[in-house]
Amino acid sequence: MTRTAATVEGAADPVRAALLRYVLRLGDTSLVLGQRLGEWIGHAPALEEDLGLANIALDLIGQARLLLTYAGEIEGRGRDEDALAFLRDGSDFFNLTLVEQPNGDFGRTIVRQLLVDAWQLEVYEALCASTDRRLAEIAAKAVKETRYHLRYSAGWTVRLGDGTEESHRRVQTALDELWPFTVELVTADEIDALLASRGIAPPLEELAPRWNARIDEVLREATLQRPADVPYAWFGKQGVHSEHLGYLLAEMQFLQRAYPGARW
Repeated sequence: MTRTAATVEGAADPVRAALLRYVLRLGDTSLVLGQRLGEWIGHAPALEEDLGLANIALDLIGQARLLLTYAGEIEGRGRDEDALAFLRDGSDFFNLTLVEQPNGDFGRTIVRQLLVDAWQLEVYEALCASTDRRLAEIAAKAVKETRYHLRYSAGWTVRLGDGTEESHRRVQTALDELWPFTVELVTADEIDALLASRGIAPPLEELAPRWNARIDEVLREATLQRPADVPYAWFGKQGVHSEHLGYLLAEMQFLQRAYPGARW
């Protein structure tokens, strides 16, 4: 059973409640993916890629800060970006399930990044025209960074997919394993529909063909086979997550949980 935004947030205004949930979805997705990429620091296959992944992680954390700050203002309960990042339990996170999946090898990380980058670029480009001025401003900044992210992940997907037999096998396996989670990216629920009707968020049914086209173009160049769509069981944006999020949050939130209110 899914929870409506109005029920979860206890808000009298369903549009405001939906906006809060939507902004949290975007912010949590960037935050969790940034945390995942941060796990590569000091472990990437080359110094250049160590720095590249770290820079993307910093961009994502920056996006998360802007979005979570805005979410706190919409909520009106005095919670800032840090409180929303470090003092919520897993069931109160609304990130896409795809971003919480483990890094695996470098090829798997790149495939996950490609799938998310292409989606975020479509979303942020559309949000630049949002009737919500604050969202439009955040999107205008994020879209510039996301274009670079997609160039990076697409470039590496092609190099690995159309590289050696071993690299091709690994990224194809990663694509097959991660593909089921992509259904959530382009499947609208009542929150998406409500905000789309107000011009606040883009209709996912309009973004889906463009996301598919971007992905298909990269997969063709990378000589990778697009997997068949399958039924999808996880819906992170509705607060239902895989087992991996809890472990990620335990590490990410440890300091704040162990030393409440700590300041650098």
